[in-house]
Amino acid sequence: MMSAREYNFDGLVGPTHNYAGLSWGNVASAMHQNATANPRAAALEGLAKMRRVAAMGIGQAVLPPLARPNLRLLHELGFRGSPGEMIERAGKSDPVLLAAAYSASSMWTANAATVSPAADCADRRTHFTPANLATLLHRSAEAIDTTRVLRAVFRDERRFAVHDSLPGCLVLSDEGAANHTRLCSADGSRGIELFVAGRSAFDRSAAAPALYPARQTLEASQAVARRHQLDLEQATLFFQQNPVVIDAGVFHNDVISVGRGNVLLAHELAFIDQRNRLDELRRMWDQVCDGPLEIVEIAARDLPVADAVSSYLFNSQLLSRPDGGMTLLCPQEVAETPTAHAAARKILAAGTPIDDLQFADLRQSMRNGGGPACLRLRVVLDEVDRAGCAPGVFWTESLDRRLTAWVQKHYRESLAPEDLRDPRLVDECQAAIESLASILQLDHGMLLADHVSTASMNRAAGMSESQ
Repeated sequence: MMSAREYNFDGLVGPTHNYAGLSWGNVASAMHQNATANPRAAALEGLAKMRRVAAMGIGQAVLPPLARPNLRLLHELGFRGSPGEMIERAGKSDPVLLAAAYSASSMWTANAATVSPAADCADRRTHFTPANLATLLHRSAEAIDTTRVLRAVFRDERRFAVHDSLPGCLVLSDEGAANHTRLCSADGSRGIELFVAGRSAFDRSAAAPALYPARQTLEASQAVARRHQLDLEQATLFFQQNPVVIDAGVFHNDVISVGRGNVLLAHELAFIDQRNRLDELRRMWDQVCDGPLEIVEIAARDLPVADAVSSYLFNSQLLSRPDGGMTLLCPQEVAETPTAHAAARKILAAGTPIDDLQFADLRQSMRNGGGPACLRLRVVLDEVDRAGCAPGVFWTESLDRRLTAWVQKHYRESLAPEDLRDPRLVDECQAAIESLASILQLDHGMLLADHVSTASMNRAAGMSESQ
């Protein structure tokens, strides 16, 4: 069997990183609404994390930010004219819509797609379903662009199947890998795919949160599993997230549990009927995988849900190192939250493969509710798979230097809400994406397709109006 290993495809933080507070149910996003952001610092923090992961000998790659402002969205909402004119009119008419068009939320690539490795899929291809992110306007606008980027990166159709996103409706609301965990004995072997939904769209009697939206539906998870050709009877599980924690700010499952390899970490309030569901997981593991399954539950008395949300302990990256050990890479906030730090130390002492605890400063991302795990999409690749990908996205020291210089050149040090109305920002962002396309060896026309197509639509609309 050809060896395979997991790669972390991190999202590059885009030059329009800002705090618009658009994400209902995301406590950190709401707390920092209208604060001044530092796009340059945010991007450099993300690069520093990638550098650290790569230095451990772990597969690391990058995905480009989506081109922003999203002119296609503004056009669909009725704004016309040149890009600068569209920005000006949107800013005067509805600043919230302008903020949605400028959102840099594609940086959190855990929401880019759900990924099933070839070993789990009947056709032995790696399957991607881009998330439709149907719950929120600024995120739902990402699906078309994300699909295009994924197809440009994972381009060998003999090895990869990049589907369209599910229909964009609340019944099939899908938030990607943030609600999906794969457990396995080895990356290249058959594993168990665990989908976590916040609600059932069709079963009105099922539990559901009362305050905040449940962004993932059971029906969406089931549809993704079917199209990925998974073994639904013997190697796939569907859990429901506890609505109590959703109403406490746990808007994705990766804020309350994290898994990797043969290890699952979960808060004791993560799932409905948690004891029975974890027993079901253990039974399935014994049938599908080799070796022991390590499950570590953190009690609510040791880590209140509010502290889990503010520290993002469960949004840490769980990383398998080449030496066989595992590193838990936590946000710095874990070290600064006594209950979370104590819980992390307890995880370290639990006798699992986790033998290393590290902390990363990602404050710019954390203020918008995105920790280490939000910033990465996990993809299992063997050597042939990697050869079928765009080569320029894989981490090297040279790429690190070029991306750092790119950020220093193109990113503003600060970005306040009123800065989104600056027409110069449009040109700055376009220049940044054009330059990045060259660095990553991707087609700049693909990355900027919306700018080109929207200009054409505006011209067509102008001709129609004049006639």
